[in-house]
Amino acid sequence: MAKTATVRARIDPELKAEVERLFKGLGLSTTEAINLFYRQVKLRNGLPFSVVIPNETTEKVFKDTDAKRNLIRCEDAEDMFQKLGI
Repeated sequence: MAKTATVRARIDPELKAEVERLFKGLGLSTTEAINLFYRQVKLRNGLPFSVVIPNETTEKVFKDTDAKRNLIRCEDAEDMFQKLGI
């Protein structure tokens, strides 16, 4: 199938550069990544990820981690499971 349709979007330049570096690390061009996203939307008949509004607890955790507060450091997975009591 010939690829003749064009998708245009305005996006924050810093976000674009950061994401394109990630795509490059995955061996994908931006066009390939967009095609992959579109194919996943078609396959799943919706977005290929959950879109939710964070609750108050999640928002607090996001703010705390951004501010580097209330962090628990773990040496490895075993240490993490032990600290979680799992």
